[in-house]
Amino acid sequence: MPKFNKKHRTGGDAGAPSSPYSRPSSSSTSKPSGTSNAIFKMNTDIGQHVLKNPGVAQAIVDKADLKQSDIVLEVGPGSGNLTVKILEKAKRCVAVELDPRMAAEVTKRVQGTSMGKRLDVVLGDVIKTQLPYFDVCISNTPYQISSPLVFKLLAVSPAPRVCILMFQREFALRLFAKPGDKLYSRLSVNAQMWAKIDHIMKVGKNNFKPPPAVESSVVRLVPNNPRPNISYEEWDGLLRICFVRKNKTLRANFLGTTSIMNLLEANYRTWCAQNDIPIQDGPVADELSSNLMDVENTVATNPNGQDEKELNPDGGMMDIDSDNDDDDLPEFFKQSLQSAKTAKSSSSRKKKGQVAELVREKVRSVLEDKTQLADKRARMLRYHSDDDECDDDYYDDENHDEQSHGAQHVREKDEQRCVGKVSS
Repeated sequence: MPKFNKKHRTGGDAGAPSSPYSRPSSSSTSKPSGTSNAIFKMNTDIGQHVLKNPGVAQAIVDKADLKQSDIVLEVGPGSGNLTVKILEKAKRCVAVELDPRMAAEVTKRVQGTSMGKRLDVVLGDVIKTQLPYFDVCISNTPYQISSPLVFKLLAVSPAPRVCILMFQREFALRLFAKPGDKLYSRLSVNAQMWAKIDHIMKVGKNNFKPPPAVESSVVRLVPNNPRPNISYEEWDGLLRICFVRKNKTLRANFLGTTSIMNLLEANYRTWCAQNDIPIQDGPVADELSSNLMDVENTVATNPNGQDEKELNPDGGMMDIDSDNDDDDLPEFFKQSLQSAKTAKSSSSRKKKGQVAELVREKVRSVLEDKTQLADKRARMLRYHSDDDECDDDYYDDENHDEQSHGAQHVREKDEQRCVGKVSS
């Protein structure tokens, strides 16, 4: 019997998943590898770390508790491992993808199926994109946009029912850090003010392709309903002042900072003009002006007479709270600070006016009398309180090893509340 040469398949196993990172790097019939490989090379500069563990993907979707009527927003679908899990349970999925290659891949993955009609792929930057209505957000978040994405989701109206988000471990810890924690920051206060945040699971770096340099965590973010009846921009501006030196007292951060007092004075003048309230301007008496100078010289001293320059717990001077989330400075706050700096550089030291004295007294009254926060430090303040429900699972590797952990973060009772008191 004649023998025939066996033909070998060059496309890999028949059951291989249709994903860009699982395709062969070269073949006898394909184009040179330099051309084909470049198409699906992951761009880690924009946070492309595809979640490859189907067990983790399923667990994330299960935590969202999707309904058949839900419209789901997915940020960064990649090759679609999360997307297909979402479409199995939800009515529709809106996937926002920055990379055209990945947008084409996830579209092709469901093309010709019933899922294809229920997937809308939006090509663009999710931070700059006007989002359509959605009930739930699920995201393997590119770590570079973690903070902007959180605040964009919190600002969406109407608010989503729940958001299940994958973050870098340290960023996730900052989201639900407690007063006194090293990672407690303006981000912690803002996030906990506008939403209830729970830690769901830890995810090892081996669950991604390519593996990131850091470990990851999945958090559940539930926007408060109803939302706090305050202006986010004004609230965030207040926190920026409190956390500019989070180890200093609030008295020093407000009354001891000339640029802040100039800003508050300008705001007060604007408010009076808008409400037709007459103000008495002009310099104060020489004796009173001298007393105000003495107050300025002593305001940065704590009750024990020590310099307000505090050391951090590890020794050394505390640095300015330079979180990445400080990049989204509100426009009104940016303009006011710039005008205050310009006025300061263009004029010599002048006597305090009556309006400046009035504003200083109002600030002192709020800090010392109404809230008794003057000697508190931002890192120890509590602005929001809820009972944590920590549901910690740990996915260590691609074999879907799951270990249950107890709650690691228990909230303490409120010490002080700024909301309502400062605004009054």
